[in-house]
Amino acid sequence: MDARLNFYGNPAAAKFSKYINSAGKVVTDSTLPAATQELVKIRASQINGCAGCLDMHTKDAAHAGETSTRLNLLAAWREATVFTDAERAALELTEQGTRIADAAGGVTDEAWANAAKHYDEDQLAALVSLIALINAYNRMNVITRQPGGDYQPGQWG
Repeated sequence: MDARLNFYGNPAAAKFSKYINSAGKVVTDSTLPAATQELVKIRASQINGCAGCLDMHTKDAAHAGETSTRLNLLAAWREATVFTDAERAALELTEQGTRIADAAGGVTDEAWANAAKHYDEDQLAALVSLIALINAYNRMNVITRQPGGDYQPGQWG
């Protein structure tokens, strides 16, 4: 499949990408655990069917030491025993935040309260920002049909 648009070759798209990449650095530099950040990015990308993001974030996670068991079980995190309660709370918030259109009530109070039990206010801000950010990346990539498979860890920073 060919990409519909070279996102980094188009001046307007490249400028937009530069700004959201800068926003992403705020999350990366936060105290939200790096492993949780990768799990969130991968889970949202699974839901959204974003091959480019799945390729990037699974490779980055593995490169950072994430186990293949956890990566392989991420889509079934509710039934898997390899995730912490904090990670489960982040994944639930990720799923509900990604599937807003599927639930008339949006994110439930229960999901929010569960996340708030495990993360402080700054980490919650980073988590919400990350969920919004990865969904934006997923949508850009899916709309323009960006392929997966060519990413090398560390390639973009």
